[in-house]
Amino acid sequence: MAIDLDGPEFLRDQVAAILRARIESGEYPPRRRIPPEAEFIEEFGVSRPTVRAALAILEDEGRIVTRRGKGRFVAGAES
Repeated sequence: MAIDLDGPEFLRDQVAAILRARIESGEYPPRRRIPPEAEFIEEFGVSRPTVRAALAILEDEGRIVTRRGKGRFVAGAES
């Protein structure tokens, strides 16, 4: 999936959709850390606020959790 920088859909929604698909496919398995924001910024060519907004969407959906000082994990990181 690629980001459509000129399309009508918000960039944050496009990034969230790609990351959601990766979680659902198992590319990012449960209880494992996802890549850092910087990797998504470089991969998608978007700003840090856009990546953070996309990650916030996934966190609101309960798909990822943030652990201060450790990073972001696919849901189920709490044991």
